[in-house]
Amino acid sequence: MLIKENTLMTLLGLSGVGKTTLVKRLVDLNLDKLEVIIWKNLYFTKSLELLIDDLLTICQQEAKETLDDKLTQLFDILTKKRCLIIIDDVQNIFIKGELAGKYKPEYQNYQKFFTMITETQHQSHVILISQEQCTEMECLDESLYSLKCLKLSVLDDVAILKHLELRDEDSWLKLIQLYEGNPFYLKTIANAIKNIFDGYVADFLLDNELIITKDMQSNLQLLFDKLSPTEQQIIFQMRNFKQPLPREDLKASLELSSTDFINGLESLQQRCLVTKIKGDKIRFKLSPVFQEYVTK
Repeated sequence: MLIKENTLMTLLGLSGVGKTTLVKRLVDLNLDKLEVIIWKNLYFTKSLELLIDDLLTICQQEAKETLDDKLTQLFDILTKKRCLIIIDDVQNIFIKGELAGKYKPEYQNYQKFFTMITETQHQSHVILISQEQCTEMECLDESLYSLKCLKLSVLDDVAILKHLELRDEDSWLKLIQLYEGNPFYLKTIANAIKNIFDGYVADFLLDNELIITKDMQSNLQLLFDKLSPTEQQIIFQMRNFKQPLPREDLKASLELSSTDFINGLESLQQRCLVTKIKGDKIRFKLSPVFQEYVTK
């Protein structure tokens, strides 16, 4: 249903949370409704023109000379056939050290391409998989444009530990909650539990400490390196508090202008590092695993 109703969909979430697995499942459920399925990965980034060349080649079209002509060719295919194009690791076309979703100059025309997908009439769909939100997904009105942005929420199903050879099944849910239901975190910590605690989850939990494995450290360092100086200031302040912070208290503890504070906090939400909690006051919570990493 999500694919059917939206020409452009972005799936957001931290690395390892299961974005790619979910999209593969969506593809399997829609195989009979699609004529062309193309999956491209931007782990090794490439220009929009090279990406379009690849898409046209897969569709058995000889690419024309200019980028505008190539885009016309591609949208002609998207109009005539029911296509699904998946673009993974979109965060790699954004600038490190800046607020989330700011394009590198050489990849700026991706923004035009993504916007064209929502504004041009066709019968196809594009799914973007990313660790941070594209600017146009934030600015365009979902009620006016055929687009949807989904943030992959925490998983709390013990089934995700079923094949990891762990013991003490009655302790699994606590382990899942401790590591935010992130399959990557759980897989790496499961290996440590098997190696050090012979698979006994209850024994591991007795230490009552959130352990950050070396694989998790490498993953989290890459994420930290992407943060802007403003985001880092907010993170370093939030790491000192175990409970969610009211917006007013967080702002008062920082030497940031209102503009920098709002932009930085919003950017951290777009990276899925900070969540907003509604109640008598609006409060903000830092990812516990990331909090533990930056505290150490």
